[in-house]
Amino acid sequence: MATHLDSPRVRGHQGGPPALLNDYQRHLTTSRGLAAPTVRNYFDDLAPFFEYLENQGLTPHKNLKAFRAFIERDGSKRTEHEYRDLVRDYVSWLLSDRPVRSGSRAGLRGHERGSVIRALAALRSFMRFVIDRKEAPDAHMWAPRSQAMRRFSPKAVRRLPDVVSVEEAARLVEAPAQHQGPSSLRDRALLELLYGSGLRVSEAAGLDVEHVSLDKGIARVWGKGSKAREVPGGTMASQALRTYTQDARPSLAKRGTGSALFLNSRGGRLTQRSMQSIVRRYAAEAGLREGTHTHTLRHSFATHLLDGGADLRIVQELLGHSTPSATQVYTHISQSETRRAYMAAHPLAHKRLGKQEA
Repeated sequence: MATHLDSPRVRGHQGGPPALLNDYQRHLTTSRGLAAPTVRNYFDDLAPFFEYLENQGLTPHKNLKAFRAFIERDGSKRTEHEYRDLVRDYVSWLLSDRPVRSGSRAGLRGHERGSVIRALAALRSFMRFVIDRKEAPDAHMWAPRSQAMRRFSPKAVRRLPDVVSVEEAARLVEAPAQHQGPSSLRDRALLELLYGSGLRVSEAAGLDVEHVSLDKGIARVWGKGSKAREVPGGTMASQALRTYTQDARPSLAKRGTGSALFLNSRGGRLTQRSMQSIVRRYAAEAGLREGTHTHTLRHSFATHLLDGGADLRIVQELLGHSTPSATQVYTHISQSETRRAYMAAHPLAHKRLGKQEA
């Protein structure tokens, strides 16, 4: 079975003990229920740590004995202090310019703040696993709810998610109507569902026919961590799905087998990449800006709900977010859209605000 240890980033740093990392991969996949792309991201974000250890001459052996000996070299009472010094130096190393030999991006550069935050999250997850296995000494900073790691994380630059307006979303979902054939009906149903339910592209790609109730207008999807939730699709999405499943899907299904809701031209399950291509294609036809993608529809779904007065916790539940903080970013978009609408519509907005800002 191929593993994420086969990736160049991990394979290039022999500091990572293969047996332990294989066990860690199984832990992420089975115990934590993470999807393969998420596990791959964990390993990509962990790879710099092994590179850092190599540069410090701390390349661990198979059972991390060298690493443990380094942490405990001044006695168990200094363990927390040694960990803190290590992480502090690691963050400094990540942010500093250093030689990178990776294609067009070769040269001197350091990690961006967001990358450092992800690297620390990956390190914390890995260290918790290693400590639970008694492969490294424990310390309070690695505890599940410890706030200690926040002291080492650089402040993230908040980027507001990209959204389209209600009018632009309408043009996008109606764009397939300009075409003929089963695929155009499928594409209309897909776009209506992505925008009408705020699904992740992975959730849409994983849908089977039995997961959708056209009578009730709901779909049962599995999000991050294999968490199931039911989401409404709205009248337009239900109508588009009914037309697709009755008039288009049967002809596509004849060319293949399987229970997938969205089928490709050969009758197989429509992949996430294909769905992304579909969104980009119709976004261009609808005259939307370049860079509109599947997640743009999810962001727009949440923002338009909040603009319409939906409660934040309801939007959180619909999106499948585990915490309200992940959803709160959309309130900033909603507020900025409200200000933009005011500036565009009120006859005295420019004059009064201009005086204040001057």
